[in-house]
Amino acid sequence: MPNKLRLAVIGTGHKAVEYAESWSLMPEVQFVAAADVSAASRTRFADVCARAGNRQPRQFEDYREMLATCRDDLDAVYISTPHASHGEQALAVIEMGLDLFLEKPMVTTVAEAKALIEARKSKDSTVVVAFNGGLSKLVRDTRKRAASGEFGKLVSVSAAIWESWRSNYEGHWKQVPEISGGGFMFDTGAHMMNTICVLVGSDFERVSAYMNNYDKPVDITCAVSAKLENGALVTFTAAGEGPKGCASHMTLFYEKAIVRIDAWGAWREIDIDGKPGQREVAEAPHGADPLKTFLAVRAGTEENPSTVENGLRFARLWDAIKASAAREGDSVRVAEIG
Repeated sequence: MPNKLRLAVIGTGHKAVEYAESWSLMPEVQFVAAADVSAASRTRFADVCARAGNRQPRQFEDYREMLATCRDDLDAVYISTPHASHGEQALAVIEMGLDLFLEKPMVTTVAEAKALIEARKSKDSTVVVAFNGGLSKLVRDTRKRAASGEFGKLVSVSAAIWESWRSNYEGHWKQVPEISGGGFMFDTGAHMMNTICVLVGSDFERVSAYMNNYDKPVDITCAVSAKLENGALVTFTAAGEGPKGCASHMTLFYEKAIVRIDAWGAWREIDIDGKPGQREVAEAPHGADPLKTFLAVRAGTEENPSTVENGLRFARLWDAIKASAAREGDSVRVAEIG
């Protein structure tokens, strides 16, 4: 098939293998190479490709060697590594002039986000961040309708997310701050923060935050009060301790409407002018087949719904949350920290 996407993967862990099971069946995709520090992980990934009837991708321990060796045989790279590695690896991919599909969260700091934006502009690369909410059709439609003025002015936002994360990831790299870049708020909670960043149409002005680690090296719970530059107020609640399960509930209050939506864009309810709306469920819940969106963005047939620019808004919010929590909830001006 002509014009196949020649794809490499950095990080062949659980998420990459899960995606490879469906992506390997797509006739418009060809896996060329895969890099991971674990030989067992690379082999498992290659076997998934082979079972789908494709040739096994070339395997590399070092992603830098993979990029240098395979550059002329590649169109794009998918990165699915621990959070703290994203900034360095994404920058290396973009500077090679390749397109990038980057797993969430985009980066761990504002400085890394700014570096990616400058590199993307310089190389004119397509970069899509693989946030389920950002790729969700319900989230994208909500953002479009809000921007058109259908709902009126945004007044306030109340967002909450919860999961039995503390026990689910006991001993996992997600609870190692040097690798994860944060705890529950930056992992599962990142879906909540990013989707709100997409929907509000404004940068954050001030942030006040508290965290509780519950004797872990990373945050388990987090509570945030914030003000947007457009004047609307926002609260975030993240609870990574509790009974089994994972869910979210976010409410955006406008002058003419109330929008309830989950962090992954799997469902939505819209009340307009006091008339209750029916729950809508996404046809592809939780961003199924996100690579198809990436392909459409590359082809120019679809606007990028999850950009590095929104990644910068998210990074500024996260840096402000960390700064305020370190000061026991003191209010932080976002502009002053990057």
